[in-house]
Amino acid sequence: MENIYPHPEDKTLIDKKEALLHQHGVTIWFTGLSGSGKSTIATALERQLTQLGYLCATLDGDSIRHSLNRDLSFSQSDRAENIRRIAELSRLFNNSGVITLVSTLSPTVSIRESAREIIGDNRFILIYLSTPLEQCQKRDVKSLYRKAREGTVDNFTGISAPFETPLNADIEIDTSELDISSCCDIILAKIKTAIAYEL
Repeated sequence: MENIYPHPEDKTLIDKKEALLHQHGVTIWFTGLSGSGKSTIATALERQLTQLGYLCATLDGDSIRHSLNRDLSFSQSDRAENIRRIAELSRLFNNSGVITLVSTLSPTVSIRESAREIIGDNRFILIYLSTPLEQCQKRDVKSLYRKAREGTVDNFTGISAPFETPLNADIEIDTSELDISSCCDIILAKIKTAIAYEL
C-alpha cells in the first residue's frame, strides 16, 4: 500500500521473548471437516500445555467469525481473507513467543499454504483431523449438515463446498478411532521438540 511501510521484525527481540518464556512461538493449525474435533482437541491440548508450563493462545474459527471477522461471508474470497487475518494474528502471537492453537476449516490447499507462508514454515505445524464425513455428521449437534443438504445453509464444507485433503500435514489423526486424551498425547509427542526452548 502506498505510503505504508511495515516495521521490520526484530529477530533479537523475538529471541529474547522466547527465552523469557522458555518456549518457541509456533502455530499449531488444526484443519478438518466440521465435527472432526478441531475445537475440542485444540482446547484440550491448550489445557495440557498450560499445565506443563507453556503460554498458549487459542484462535477458534467460530469465535473469530463472531468477533474479528464478523464482516466476512463464506464466499471463496472471504474464506481466504478469514484465514489471512487469523494467520497474521497467529504470527503476532508467535513473535511474542506465544504458542498459538488455531482450529478452523481452512478447506483448501492454497488457503493453508497461504497461512503457512504468512506464519513461516519453521513455525507452522499442520494437524489434519481426518475423521470420516459419516462420523462428523453423527456429531452434528447444530444440524448444519442436515441444513446444508436441505439447501438452507450455503457453501457448507463437505456438502456444497469442497474440502481438499492436505498433502503435507505434519500430523494426521482420525478422531473417530481415538479418545481426546490419546489425540493430545500423539500431538504433544510430535511437537515437543518444536516448542521446547534449549538454553
